[in-house]
Amino acid sequence: MPSFMTVAYGSVVAFALVLATTGHPVGLVSAPTSVMHAPGPSSGAAAVNAPVNAAGAAGPRAAAPADTAPAAWIVHDADKLPDDSWGKTVRYGRDLVAKTYALIGPEVSDPAHRFSGNNLACQSCHLEAGTKRYGLPFQGVYADFPNYRARSGAVGTIEDRIQGCMTRSMNGKQLPPGGPEMTAIVAYMKFLSDGWPAGAPTPGRGPGRMPELSRSADPAHGQRVYAQNCVACHGPAGQGQRVGAVGDAKGYTFPPLWGADSFNDGAGMDRLIAAANFIHGNMPNGVSWRAPALSEQDAWDVAAFVQAQPRPHKPNLDKDYPVGLQRPADSGYGPYVDEFSQEQHRLGPFGPIRSKIKELVAASSSAPAAEAR
Repeated sequence: MPSFMTVAYGSVVAFALVLATTGHPVGLVSAPTSVMHAPGPSSGAAAVNAPVNAAGAAGPRAAAPADTAPAAWIVHDADKLPDDSWGKTVRYGRDLVAKTYALIGPEVSDPAHRFSGNNLACQSCHLEAGTKRYGLPFQGVYADFPNYRARSGAVGTIEDRIQGCMTRSMNGKQLPPGGPEMTAIVAYMKFLSDGWPAGAPTPGRGPGRMPELSRSADPAHGQRVYAQNCVACHGPAGQGQRVGAVGDAKGYTFPPLWGADSFNDGAGMDRLIAAANFIHGNMPNGVSWRAPALSEQDAWDVAAFVQAQPRPHKPNLDKDYPVGLQRPADSGYGPYVDEFSQEQHRLGPFGPIRSKIKELVAASSSAPAAEAR
């Protein structure tokens, strides 16, 4: 049976970006494939585009994405680059995305290269090595940075964003700044973004957007959806299916969706809006946003079921979103500045939360300045 979530988060993101996004936490490892291959430039020309609305950002969700993506979804072929320093670096970046577990995972032979804390791959969330339309692709990402990120309350670089994925979606530690791994991943993102117009939207970015529920998502119903559509690949305990044995650094054929070897609770894929949209447009593995297999309601509910399961905890989550009014409506952890429960923040409905935040923002902007102290 095809897989329910290509989370290798070795196969909802970190990101997880969460990378997406504000954060990122899911997908399966497969060889990078593309809708269309185009030879890329031999050096990284500037790439491209304005930020897409992050999952859970204030404002109602739009209807399911219209077919407005370019007629040709451009995926440059790194194998067509020359065998020079640039080509080798881009291809190494692609391999780090597709085979994270084998190159910098917790089971690699050299302890100095064990940066990831789980045996997933970046392409568990960023499908097909970050090239699949509405599978959290990298096309257009490069030109989004530097930008302001509400989660940190500061302007961050693309390197900062990657480090967030490493510590959240990959449940590991940061890459050495300026090291070969970071350089290669950034080069690969730049390469994929070549040819996309700078400053313009990139249709096909993100996980897609479907209408939100007017009710809370239902994990109990989601468990039944999971049993019918996901167990064959991801297992009854969400443990996935390893390629080999524990300790061999070969990752997963079908990744774990929860448990010790999955993304942690600070990843973007641990937020309902990102996870549900990702599932609807990409799962079971092999479907697309054009012809989803699950109904919208089933996608919301099964995402809620997966998020209700245990996973690693990221310390100091209370430091996220230092400006409380900028916390996304579907943030599963506080502190919150509104009166809504953690359960509603995790399961929705999100409209009342957004309305309250809008009210608080308006009150804050109209209040007289406090006396200087």
